[in-house]
Formats: sequence, C-alpha cells, structure tokens
Amino acid sequence: MSNPEENEFLHGLEVEVQAEIDIVVSSHFEEVAGTPVTEWQFDPADAERYEVGLHGLLGAVEAVEDAERGHR
Repeated sequence: MSNPEENEFLHGLEVEVQAEIDIVVSSHFEEVAGTPVTEWQFDPADAERYEVGLHGLLGAVEAVEDAERGHR
C-alpha cells in the first residue's frame, strides 16, 4: 500500500516531465536540422533523444501510478 507522500511525488513528477516534454516539442528541433550546422544552438539529434527519454520516463511514472491504483 502506498502512502500519500509517494502519490504526491509521483503526480508532481508526472506534471514536471509533461511540462518538459511540452518545452522540447515547442522548440521545433526538427526545423533546426534544416539550417546550417554553424547556426545550431543545440544538436537536433540530442533534442530528439531527450524527448524520447522523457516519454519513457513519463510512461514509467504512469505505470507505477497505475500499479499503485491497482493495489488499493
């Protein structure tokens, strides 16, 4: 059985990860790939890997939350 603090932490983590995903998506890293490398402020491939990692983290948080709901 989980405690309320764990639930709050997981919910807060989910909100933070989703906010970070929103920021990454709004950066339009795919458009940067069409500009000369010398103008890049970040490597679009790194941004894409970061977004994929964030989605994985979000999925993990949601899976733990779902598992916790199942044990109640």
